[in-house]
Amino acid sequence: MTQYLQHPAYLFVTLIVCLPLAAALGAVVLDRRFPLSEEARENYNVVQGATLTLLALLIGFTLSMAVGRYDQRKNLEEEEANAIGTEYLRADLIGGAGAANLKALLAKYTETRVLYYTTHESHALARINRTTADLQTQLWNGVRDAAAAQPNPVTALVVAGMNDVINTQGYTQAAWINRIPVAAWILMIIIALFSNLMQGYGARGRSGKRILLFVLPITVSLSLTLIADIDSPRGGLIRVAPLNLISFQQSLPAQH
Repeated sequence: MTQYLQHPAYLFVTLIVCLPLAAALGAVVLDRRFPLSEEARENYNVVQGATLTLLALLIGFTLSMAVGRYDQRKNLEEEEANAIGTEYLRADLIGGAGAANLKALLAKYTETRVLYYTTHESHALARINRTTADLQTQLWNGVRDAAAAQPNPVTALVVAGMNDVINTQGYTQAAWINRIPVAAWILMIIIALFSNLMQGYGARGRSGKRILLFVLPITVSLSLTLIADIDSPRGGLIRVAPLNLISFQQSLPAQH
């Protein structure tokens, strides 16, 4: 299930096959074996309407969750770029070779962070995470040594800036891991299957059944795929581009 959610295209193909089959099962099999009487149809319409309303509410709430997480990832990318840029300027406060070394490490760190946002392969991501951790250790050692050599409010400011650089990376990684729970997806897909089953079962006439076999399944499939796309930081079409990090990276040569 996780594999489908990481690649929304797989989810769309699965839904576009399963949901019409559920509608066809209701329209062809259930309608022939257990035809609805006129007395039972009124109660059936109430249950059907409630089921479709519940599905619509779940899709709406889940879309809101996905959009909120997407906005959070965008905001954290901006915060991370600002933290790195601020620390790059503060590096001059420690002076000497330490400042030049710190700036070089921050430039390399920025490049690594851009790769984190743009890579799509798991093995490459693992390598990037290891490089990020190694660079953070080197960056922290650099400001630690400067603070030990010159324990004053100026170097304390540089240390605080490095804390922000490291913390924003942790917040970003946590936001990219934070996804819509798999249990919520399973519940929503089950309700979508039952909704299409009931829609097909309650359809009247050949033309009505043909329309319901395609319209509702396609609509629900597209809606769930859109949610999965927004909620998938790497596998979907809608992604957070590291525009602020790239902008800072492009400004570095002019500052050397």
